Amino acid sequence: MTITAARMAAVDRNAAALDVSTKQLMESSGNALAREVRAVADSGDEVAVVAGRGNNGGDAFVAARFLAGDYDVTVHLLGRPETITTEIARENWDALRAAEIATERVLDSNALDLGSPDVVIDGVLGTGVTGAPREPERSAIVATNDAAATVVSVDVPSGVDADTGEVADVAVEADRVVTFHALKPGLEGREDVTVADIGIPEAAERFVGPGDLLSLSRDPQAHKGDFGRVMVIGGGPYTGAPALCAQAALRAGADLAYVACPDPVADEVQGYAEDLIVEPYVGTRLQPDHVEGLLADAEARDVVVIGPGLGGADDTLDAVRAFLEGYEGKAVVDADALQVVPAVETDAELVCTPHQGELAKMGGPRRDDWAERETLVAEFARDLGQTLLVKGAYDVVADGDATRVNRTGNPGMTVGGTGDVLAGITGALYSTQGALDAAAIAAYTNGTAGDAVVEEMGYGLLASDLLAEIPTALWGERR
Repeated sequence: MTITAARMAAVDRNAAALDVSTKQLMESSGNALAREVRAVADSGDEVAVVAGRGNNGGDAFVAARFLAGDYDVTVHLLGRPETITTEIARENWDALRAAEIATERVLDSNALDLGSPDVVIDGVLGTGVTGAPREPERSAIVATNDAAATVVSVDVPSGVDADTGEVADVAVEADRVVTFHALKPGLEGREDVTVADIGIPEAAERFVGPGDLLSLSRDPQAHKGDFGRVMVIGGGPYTGAPALCAQAALRAGADLAYVACPDPVADEVQGYAEDLIVEPYVGTRLQPDHVEGLLADAEARDVVVIGPGLGGADDTLDAVRAFLEGYEGKAVVDADALQVVPAVETDAELVCTPHQGELAKMGGPRRDDWAERETLVAEFARDLGQTLLVKGAYDVVADGDATRVNRTGNPGMTVGGTGDVLAGITGALYSTQGALDAAAIAAYTNGTAGDAVVEEMGYGLLASDLLAEIPTALWGERR
């Protein structure tokens, strides 16, 4: 199993939400690193720790604490202690000073003098750092390589891209690498890597949590449209569903939301919110002769959400089928439109959002026990070749390769329309995220919004009550 740097950061944050603190994990990481040093060093050997100012350096500080006494340890910090970037790393630096373990501050790229160590611990750069190293880190990497010592790297050799294995400029030439929790893709094929179990619970990967939201950061220089143009194809028999869906897409960060709906209900849909761009077509419901025009419109949109409020008339389902057969982009499929998916040959990348009854209509499994459902949904997603978000007390998200489970939400969300809100959130997130991540974060967000409404108002919530809570559910936890 491998894990990317971004996913590892999410899992770390999810572990903290499960009360497995970063402090605990750093202690375990440092201990694992110290064990590897003991395997290559003799008692009394000189150990030089070269540490950056992030959590990678914090892991190295902990290792130094475990090694001190048996070895001649000196910790070289690249920068000023007050610029250490995380509180937990600063605490472990302070612990070194309190224990009177030898430390040096490297304030000039030319000032690093490692002496003649037997072992160097490379804690310069972590998995989240990409590109060419800056100073003084670059000089520290060169000095580490010049030392006639065994080099043990923390998580990934500094200068190596953890996801690709590429080196942009210089990188530490490690003799051993201790990587945490799971192998990083950039380390595949290396024989000098030890994967250390540091106590991250399986639930931190299995259950969607606040760490999954870390991918939603925005570039301050972004422009209109960078975060998605979402097109909702819905309405006819029902008008509230497409309006809820499109509003949810906007609340979840989409820049523009379009609603393609029958002309007789266009004014009604527009009346729900002036923010929506309503694009009516002739007729009282979606029919095959509308498909050509919708496909042309969809080319200028990032994601299509098809299904909310369409109804299940035969010619409407024929139109859905024709649209999906001709569409090659990203689509979220919801409500009555779901039943055509298993028989459609499409080049589109779909996120399907059925509840258990709709999943059964698609030919999928129906199980009350979420753990049984998790396995069966994963198998069905693999057979479909598409991503599934199966709604329930525990939502199951699967793409055939990976599976995640969402535990947010409450019984008040059985009210009609919450699925339309979920489809809209999914559409917005799918504009900027991969299918699995978009679906998982959407489920978490929808449930979190519903929990906030029930906490304030009790049961009897309306689906429209969720809309105002979506931004806080997505971004409020990181303020």
